[in-house]
Amino acid sequence: MNNPKQTRVERHNLRNGLLFCSPVIVGLLVFTLYPVLASLYYSFCNYPMLKPAVWVGLSNYKTMFHDPVFYKSLYNTAYYAVFATPIGIIVAFLLALLLNQKVKGMAMFRTMFFVPSIVPMVAGSVLWLWLLNPQYGLINTILQAIHVPNHLIPGWMADPVWSKPALILMSTWGVGGWMLIYLAGLQDVPQDLYEAAEIDGASAFQRMKHVTIPLMSPHLFFTLIMGFIGAAQYFTQAWVMTMGGPVDSTRFFSMYLFQNAFSYWKMGYACAMAWVLFIIILIFTLILFKSSAKFIYYGGEK
Repeated sequence: MNNPKQTRVERHNLRNGLLFCSPVIVGLLVFTLYPVLASLYYSFCNYPMLKPAVWVGLSNYKTMFHDPVFYKSLYNTAYYAVFATPIGIIVAFLLALLLNQKVKGMAMFRTMFFVPSIVPMVAGSVLWLWLLNPQYGLINTILQAIHVPNHLIPGWMADPVWSKPALILMSTWGVGGWMLIYLAGLQDVPQDLYEAAEIDGASAFQRMKHVTIPLMSPHLFFTLIMGFIGAAQYFTQAWVMTMGGPVDSTRFFSMYLFQNAFSYWKMGYACAMAWVLFIIILIFTLILFKSSAKFIYYGGEK
């Protein structure tokens, strides 16, 4: 039997709860849901921003798949994601293993490796632009000092062949956030498992392979997902350092999307590109989650 008094209390609580949540709800609707739905609509429109949008159906998507720069930007982004994400994960994981040792002054070393990850992207990009300068940059100066032949010294950002590897090299400088995640995970690995493996005669490599990596797999999986999503949206560093050059070798998907929207005033085309990028990220993420049960170990599972 329903209690009318209790019903009034529940309604009162619900009203108060909605009032307290209303700023977040309104913000979500206005600044997230509306832009998402609007971008979907504009992706089917010719929308130069200064004039009203005109419905053109699938024209933007058809144009996209006949646009050579679209394919070039997609290739550049895929290249960066395929190499930068696993290299970043490996470097961060190895740093975490080193910084998990019990030695004097470890807090200082951890801080030193973490600080680059909180340097503003623009400031870090300007710094690396100087370091990678092919004429007077510090890296090439060091290569010359150790007598590397001139024809083997990279041109870095001035060379279409080396521009993307240069950005990948730069990305390893900022893996301190991932390193911190791995370090926290390593400190949660039960020590008795290492002791049992050592008693059974397992070497250090075998302990890492059969104990450390399986127990760290959720952390590795998380950074893999986030790393791919971040790589798919790579923009700031390339924009500051190269503006897409040389010869479109660093014109990433997000950069080309931005240029279509705010340089070429083709907002409808940019919205269509945004939805293609969303679908690519969604498919890749779903594939990873679908296959994660085969290689991800959660401690509470049987």
